Amino acid sequence: MTSAAPAASPAAAPVTAEELSAALPHVLAAPKTDAPIASLCWRARFNARSFPDRLLLTRGCGVPGERWRKHPWLTLPDGSPDPRIQVSILPTRVCDLVWRDRTGTPHPGDTIVADLDMSEANLPTGSLLQAGTAVLRVSDVFNDGCVKWKVRYGRAAKDWIVAEGHPPLRLRGVLCSIEQSGVVRLSDRLRKL
Repeated sequence: MTSAAPAASPAAAPVTAEELSAALPHVLAAPKTDAPIASLCWRARFNARSFPDRLLLTRGCGVPGERWRKHPWLTLPDGSPDPRIQVSILPTRVCDLVWRDRTGTPHPGDTIVADLDMSEANLPTGSLLQAGTAVLRVSDVFNDGCVKWKVRYGRAAKDWIVAEGHPPLRLRGVLCSIEQSGVVRLSDRLRKL
């Protein structure tokens, strides 16, 4: 069964540096654990998204059918996909802040959007997260927001992620490996283990 894409909104100007700065306390006040999941996203190919109500997460294949296995942006020395980027998790509060034009601008594409504090202080590298019956490990790969993030959500949204003092806050979310295969559902909550 597939859920509807997140609610559409009218076209809007990109978020400003001032708005981002003002919203930072709200972003940082996200729950430390037991976080509601706002959306699940499945990407079969570039710029294609669907929003199922559940996803299978596997150690060997990541999210089966997704592009991680065939077109990873980070590989191991032998050329195989780096498992540290199997799953990306974006804070709901950041998604809501930057993704304003939900009709004309693509969803960020993160596997999970959840209302969780993803700072290093709350989720040090190696932290485990329960996602339904799957277990994820927070990786050491920093998600600095790719060029697409800047193009879609504006220069201020990109600069905010890497501004002085911001990298440890992980405003763009975390990247994870799948430590235990399982199913995550839209009705599940992310919990620290």
